[in-house]
Amino acid sequence: MDLEARAHEQHHDALRLWLRMLTCSQLIEQRVRSGLREKFATTLPRFDLMAQLERSPEGLKMNELSRRMMVTGGNVTGITDQLEAEGFVERTAVANDRRALCIRLTAAGRKAFADMAEVHEGWIVDALAGLSEREVATLHKLLGKVKQHMNSNEAPA
Repeated sequence: MDLEARAHEQHHDALRLWLRMLTCSQLIEQRVRSGLREKFATTLPRFDLMAQLERSPEGLKMNELSRRMMVTGGNVTGITDQLEAEGFVERTAVANDRRALCIRLTAAGRKAFADMAEVHEGWIVDALAGLSEREVATLHKLLGKVKQHMNSNEAPA
């Protein structure tokens, strides 16, 4: 049973929509996790870390990686250790901070990530293939309005 099955007609439409969005997100994420495991023998957190590094070719400090990924430093350290052992990332000292390390993709890491990212994009396109291009654009715009509204409001008490 998925999250959406918890809702019934007496619930507010907004709650039913929220549960449908969560269900769709979870279904897509499950497919991506399975695909990464089966095709690339990797995990979504490893893919996410590499994606952050791909967006910052100069590299990122560990604490910045933790912040961007919204996970603890310990999680980032464990993933970084694995990726470094496989030759996908390298650690370098930060010139003005002896305690900090900068993490960046190696050439092999950039190639591996590019291969994964191309296939990943295909999985996402396939997951949304039931929608027309116009529907995708409309949904993107509408969810952007939700995001803007949430970013402009205080958290509930």
